[in-house]
Amino acid sequence: MLLNRANSGGRWRIRPDGPGKVTGSLTYLTDLTRENMLYGLVLRSEHPHARLARIHTGKAKQLHGVRAVLTHEDVPGLNAFGIANPDQPVFCKDVVRYVGDAIAAVAADSPAIAKQALSLIEVEYDLLETVDDPEMALLPDAPQLHPGGNALHRTSFCKGDTAAGFGQCVHIVEETYYTPRQMHTYMETEGGLFVPEANGRLTVYSPTQHGFMDRMQLARILDMPQTDIRVVSSPIGGSFGGKDELNVQPYGALLALRTGLPVKIHNSRWESVRAGLKRHPMKIRMKTGTDASGKLIAHAVDILADTGPYSTLGAEVLNFATEHVIGPYRYSNLSVMGASAFTNNGMSGEFRGFGGNQAIFALEGQMDRLAERLGMEPWAFRKLNMREPGDPGPFDQPIAATEGAGQVWEAVAKSPLWLEKLNRSQTVTCEPWIKTGIGAAFTMHGAGLGFGIPDPAGGRLQLAPDGKIEAVFSYEEFGQGLLASLELMLIEQFGFAAEDIRIIIGDTDVVPDSGSTTASRATAMMWKSLQRLKEPFLEQMLGRASSVLGIPADLLRLSEGGIRLKENGEAALQLTYKELAQADGAEIRCDTSFHFPVSSTDRVGAHFMYTYSAVAVKAEVNTLTGRVKVLEQFHAVAAGPVINPQGFLGQIEGGSSMALGFALTEEALMEKGFYVTRNMDTYLVPTIAEHRGKVTVLPIEELPAGDEYGPRGIGEVGSVTVAPAIAAAIRDAAGVWVSRLPVNPLELQDVPFFLKEGGDRG
Repeated sequence: MLLNRANSGGRWRIRPDGPGKVTGSLTYLTDLTRENMLYGLVLRSEHPHARLARIHTGKAKQLHGVRAVLTHEDVPGLNAFGIANPDQPVFCKDVVRYVGDAIAAVAADSPAIAKQALSLIEVEYDLLETVDDPEMALLPDAPQLHPGGNALHRTSFCKGDTAAGFGQCVHIVEETYYTPRQMHTYMETEGGLFVPEANGRLTVYSPTQHGFMDRMQLARILDMPQTDIRVVSSPIGGSFGGKDELNVQPYGALLALRTGLPVKIHNSRWESVRAGLKRHPMKIRMKTGTDASGKLIAHAVDILADTGPYSTLGAEVLNFATEHVIGPYRYSNLSVMGASAFTNNGMSGEFRGFGGNQAIFALEGQMDRLAERLGMEPWAFRKLNMREPGDPGPFDQPIAATEGAGQVWEAVAKSPLWLEKLNRSQTVTCEPWIKTGIGAAFTMHGAGLGFGIPDPAGGRLQLAPDGKIEAVFSYEEFGQGLLASLELMLIEQFGFAAEDIRIIIGDTDVVPDSGSTTASRATAMMWKSLQRLKEPFLEQMLGRASSVLGIPADLLRLSEGGIRLKENGEAALQLTYKELAQADGAEIRCDTSFHFPVSSTDRVGAHFMYTYSAVAVKAEVNTLTGRVKVLEQFHAVAAGPVINPQGFLGQIEGGSSMALGFALTEEALMEKGFYVTRNMDTYLVPTIAEHRGKVTVLPIEELPAGDEYGPRGIGEVGSVTVAPAIAAAIRDAAGVWVSRLPVNPLELQDVPFFLKEGGDRG
């Protein structure tokens, strides 16, 4: 089925958060205000690498309207944060390592006073050599940015003997691929409101993808119990991984506790660019060889990632990239080496695709080059080397078996776009400088955090005193349609009406820890939670109803508005949910907790559940300007049952739009540790004008008999295969191999047709 409104029946619904977002009436966390609220700002480093000789805050403190000026001396607990490795200073004490490093923070009666106060803080720097190249950073004589050296993390995975394997190869391709530093460019930049409560607690209203992780980190910094901190983390105006890590929360929290007043911090776009996370730039060297028939014999990969000054989840991103440069193919001999280097460039971290975008661009580029070397149709080449349903995963680990790889491969092979590529004939047009090509790419994309990493899941169903059925999770809604998906699951699995349901998310005081809203895991884990909660919740609800009505529970059912008899269709309600809630009896509440499914392996980060995706793209290359326009996309996605058709389509379309930027226009340029790209006037994000081509999405919902894992995540697969498909389409159109993103138009420009030999100058 092609996914659209017409074939989705009554499941195409208005999103619960849709009207508020469309009309602008929804209040985001950075919109909140309080009486007597102060305004916070953070003083950040003027240099990418320097020693701090002196920080003088006296003039700023004396400015009328300034309520607090804080430095490293004012942090009561751990002066550092970081999800996996807390190595980023809240306030720098001795050394700054990038232009986003925080030195001081102020709270004042107005934004203007706060800005003036920052200008009065005097900082003396002793400049140090800037390390702005990850290869240079790993040299023995490079300036060392951390006591443990400049290598954040190294990875390796080998099997067989690649040197001997290459000796047996008939065809070998060697290529180096480069991917850019990409911005998340969410509409709502980092910020929040921080409120000290009368009882000594602190309430944090700030966008994040994991409220409990923020609470834990803030507790260490503030030296206070986690239970004394409440984190309210939804709704969010976009994240894509960029708000997974702490950003302004330490400064707002410290200022609020120091002043005893609410403090608001909201980054400007420049502050967001300067201090926020970006996608890891990577350099990936590949050498891949086949025998005469096209079977892969040897594959050697060297990954180098620029992680910037601090860890956040850079090691985990490298683990993911290491897994996905192996991907859905079988090799006789394999060697993958990876390194993530500290530099004085901007912070790299979590970003939609999590290292998969970079890895798959390189891997699929190799497959296309090898197919051409063999004189083989590129999609047939992939089929020859594809993993079979019973095969292990990239790290030879056991994985959840599906036929997803073959299903998406076949869908693209039969797609109108691919058939057009195979059957077209060359034609001369009135605009010979416009070239059109078709390319495709393929992947298996891991879901969840992987083996060996804490990955809690779970949730709660309860009947509230007012009769609402409350679904309680710690997940966040940041535009991906989570609320709509959960509402649909409750309606379809339990028979409720939308009006019966109250969804509670993102408030650490009232929700269980369901884990992070990352890694394409939230929808799958909500589905699994409801499967585990359904039987005990039905038992409690129908048992209470049976006691009230004097009717055996097995003759009753949940329905829209309340309890009905099973056999009477849409007969009158026997009992409303409000009446049920007010009847005598114990609280009706069911909780579940479990771990995201992982493989039985000893490889940290190895995945068990995968979503399979294949994409065909038709693109137009203007060889006069070198500009590329994507005309059409076909996405086949094998992710199990579609929970929310509208959300499914939105995720694939949205991810592909982000991939257009990754492939064609987006790069946060840096020079010697300074951002050259400082705002949205020079950073080119695709708009609806660039995404006006036709996008067809084919969901493949079948899962093997007995599969207990349900729907797989699709939040990232819409983005990870588009760039290599565009690169393949460019090769098909203009005969140019693309190895560096974003595509450089200069590399695609041809000599003007009218200057060619025999051309008509008129």
